[in-house]
Amino acid sequence: MRSKGEETVLERIRPKEDEHNHTWVVATGILSAIEKDGRAKGMVVGSVARDTWLSGDRDLDIFLLFPPQLSREDLEETGLDLARKIARRFTGIFHEKYAEHPYVNATIDGLDVDLVPCYEVASAAAIQSAVDRTPFHTRYISDKIGPLRDDVLLAKQFAKACGVYGSDQMTEGFSGYLCELLVLHYVGFSPLVEAAAGWKPGTCIDLEGHACKAFEEPLRVIDPVDPARNVAAALSCTRMFEFVEYCRGYLENPSSDFFFPHERAGMDREGFASALARRGTSLFAITFATPPLIPDIVVPQLRRSLASIQGLLNRNGFAVLQDDCAMGEERCILVLELLVDRLPPVTRHTGPPLWDRANAEKFAEKYQENPLSGPFIRDGRYKVDLERKFTDAKALLHSPEILTVGLGKHVKQSMEKGWEVHKGEECWDEEFRVFLSHFIEPASPLARRTRTGKKGSGET
Repeated sequence: MRSKGEETVLERIRPKEDEHNHTWVVATGILSAIEKDGRAKGMVVGSVARDTWLSGDRDLDIFLLFPPQLSREDLEETGLDLARKIARRFTGIFHEKYAEHPYVNATIDGLDVDLVPCYEVASAAAIQSAVDRTPFHTRYISDKIGPLRDDVLLAKQFAKACGVYGSDQMTEGFSGYLCELLVLHYVGFSPLVEAAAGWKPGTCIDLEGHACKAFEEPLRVIDPVDPARNVAAALSCTRMFEFVEYCRGYLENPSSDFFFPHERAGMDREGFASALARRGTSLFAITFATPPLIPDIVVPQLRRSLASIQGLLNRNGFAVLQDDCAMGEERCILVLELLVDRLPPVTRHTGPPLWDRANAEKFAEKYQENPLSGPFIRDGRYKVDLERKFTDAKALLHSPEILTVGLGKHVKQSMEKGWEVHKGEECWDEEFRVFLSHFIEPASPLARRTRTGKKGSGET
């Protein structure tokens, strides 16, 4: 049974009648245009089709279903041509985007509409591209979710408030489909919260009894329409346990505030500078032009690049306390917090043990004329003091050496055209103020909620 507070939340997050009607008027018009064209069947998918969308959401996903006999090349060419034609029929504002294959994103009567070509296959086992699976998800949830729709709305809003809603590469959280499956499995929002409070790594959920596969992700939710897939594959361990902690907080002190937390606007420049001064560390930000690709392609490359740059700093003696990255519309940012940013000109290099005679002799010969010290022995190994190549972290990050490490392909292409390095207070950026604020003052969603004074009212 739902609490009074949850019923109050539902009144705010259920789509209003005018929202519902407007969305379906737009959807029906688009479906009619697809049918009139005759090259494909149109299908509304996602939360709108399943009636599990939240008030204020403006997303509408419409798939263009083509015969499976069509070649992949023809699907892309014909599908994109049809999507463009439909978009032009309703608006002049649309863009072509690229994931596994191209699709069109359009703004139609205030809605963010994706027109996605796919194959109309007989079963999920016959899919030819990842998006072919989506219609089966829509049918599966639509057939089963009936009495639990409000519970799904609560689960999605709760995850949004926690900051873990979204399976995109940047968020690494809970997709809408995952929320729906969890509500189905636990038969309601409250049972889901109670169960999630006790989740451990390796928790497995299998609605159709397909038997859990040997997935490695911390949460394993077997896709009921495709048993070889983990629906929670995008969920990181961090996001999973932020949700776990948030559930524990809600159970301890239930309140509607957990669904509508105080929005943190981020620090201003002065507050950011004060926070840096309290930490006494050295902060650096690397910025460059955003590659012209979707986040699901760019963000993994940002993370790979960040790890490689951290390795470069560590190899040069600069210990990294924490790092993170973010993708903006025009620029990307990599931030690294160092324990120190300046080092003495000398560094000690350890060579092979003396009992490895051949290599030891090569080491000794190589450094025989070293100006700081000849090779010397400590604990049976050769060692030598060398002149450090970089004594300043900013100089290292400015140097061409940064382009020699394992940067993501498109990140490297962008950085080859130029990058900027900022230090300390100069790292503050209006576009990334929330990201930078969370970085420099890290706190879990529950801890942030407590810090802003949004303590539960204890309503039941």
